[in-house]
Amino acid sequence: MISLAATLRLALQALVRNRSRSLLTMLGVVIGVAAVIVTVAIGTGAKTSVANQINGLGSNLVIVIPGSVQTSGARTGNGGASTLTVQDGLAIAKLPGVSAVSPSVNVRAQLVTGGQNWQTTVTGVAPTYTTVRSWDVSSGRFFSQPETDEAAKVAVLGQTVVHQLFPDGSDPIGRTVLVRGVPFTVIGLLSAKGQSGAGQDQDDTALIPYTSALERLTGGTTISTLMVSAVDGDHIESVQSQITGLLEQRHGIVGGKADDFQVRNLQDIAQAASATASILGLLLAAVAAVSLLVGGIGIMNIMLVSVTERTREIGLRVALGARSAAILRQFLIEAVVLSTGGGAIGVVFGIAGAAAIAVFAHWPSSVSVSAVLLALAFSAAVGVFFGYWPARKAARLDPISALRFE
Repeated sequence: MISLAATLRLALQALVRNRSRSLLTMLGVVIGVAAVIVTVAIGTGAKTSVANQINGLGSNLVIVIPGSVQTSGARTGNGGASTLTVQDGLAIAKLPGVSAVSPSVNVRAQLVTGGQNWQTTVTGVAPTYTTVRSWDVSSGRFFSQPETDEAAKVAVLGQTVVHQLFPDGSDPIGRTVLVRGVPFTVIGLLSAKGQSGAGQDQDDTALIPYTSALERLTGGTTISTLMVSAVDGDHIESVQSQITGLLEQRHGIVGGKADDFQVRNLQDIAQAASATASILGLLLAAVAAVSLLVGGIGIMNIMLVSVTERTREIGLRVALGARSAAILRQFLIEAVVLSTGGGAIGVVFGIAGAAAIAVFAHWPSSVSVSAVLLALAFSAAVGVFFGYWPARKAARLDPISALRFE
């Protein structure tokens, strides 16, 4: 009985004899595997990008916003109720599972310094803001709790505001910026955050103590938002539930009345975005897998042609004592070599394509080992599946009829 090594050698010799045809046959598998790897890499990179954007919004963030109110039959949308206070935030900070809380007071204002001006969102926050939002200061410092208690006129600027107000590249630290005519001293600069998932420039902002925003800019007593950071992801749901119960108690909401606030977390947004990215990745991979199947059909077609061309050779081998199993194994090995060889080349092109997309298109992509192994396994399975019929046809040829074949 012919050994497996000898059968493999015969299969390789047959493929080398028709190297041009073999390479063209492998091309379909190369394109299919490369397409699968690139699309899976794009899908994986998109999921990672979404997760990073969500995490960039804050550390285990829970957001409390004003709800809707009804006045003379007319209902405002969310944010219409002016019921959230600093005291609400102080009470929430005492709940178990809460790491930090920062009130937020948003004011749209024109910033003026020297001969430059820029309109941006001035946000009054607490010193805990950097922890809640996971946002570091690149230079200078953030304002302290004593400065917040004193409603100090200090500000920390985002990078976009810095570039607009100080286009000459001078150091903003220690400079004075007018906000609605009130002078604020710049004490720090925020690190670059980039765009949010919605395309908003997060660096286009200026931060001041929330007490300064209330006393010096708005003259109000209510706040726009409460940002709450849970100690970890496992406590987010319990913290959200406790905040709801606490605020209902503090705001006197009983008897099934609608809440005048909303408590939201980013996990639902992250899960929805991740699910969307996963579905998109699967759709792209399915489309790419179709091209791999087309490559498999090409292998089957060429193997059938090869069986026809080598009919006399097969008949001669059978007449000399070769068993049907050996013939089957040889043609099956040829099909598998074509598919796995194309798969290996496709892996190289796929990794290179994913890297090129990341560099030139600035689209996130991530090639995982599991995707590479899956593509190789799938290409080998394609070779076995589409190569079995031609191999079986070759093994079942009648030797006498095969020898007479012209």
